[in-house]
Amino acid sequence: MLKSAPLYSYVPVSNLKRARQFYEDELGLGLGQSSGPGLIFQCAGGTGFFMYPTPGAGTNQASCAFWQVGDIKTTVAWLKGRGVVFEEYDTPDMKTEGSIFTGGGAMAAWFKDTEGNIMAVVQDLDE
Repeated sequence: MLKSAPLYSYVPVSNLKRARQFYEDELGLGLGQSSGPGLIFQCAGGTGFFMYPTPGAGTNQASCAFWQVGDIKTTVAWLKGRGVVFEEYDTPDMKTEGSIFTGGGAMAAWFKDTEGNIMAVVQDLDE
């Protein structure tokens, strides 16, 4: 039953105005639509997320959501040009080069939004 239902993500924020500006302007998502206490952002393929204010924003230590992209290098460069700062990792298990990690059949780059949520862009690799 759930397999045929659309799935949307929730993005918790502590400052809706600040987060809205980041998602609309820096990420280039366009205007969020007001919905109750928060905002809805639509993305490709009928996907999207609901941004809502909560004191628990930014407490997740893992990725909150990711965008599946066709060209991660171009996407990362475009986002950096808009002011997005990417996380850099250098551990025995994971090292980013130019903000991008390659492994497990994909390339990925992570950034934090204004609220501390970890977001990502991911490109599947043709094997």
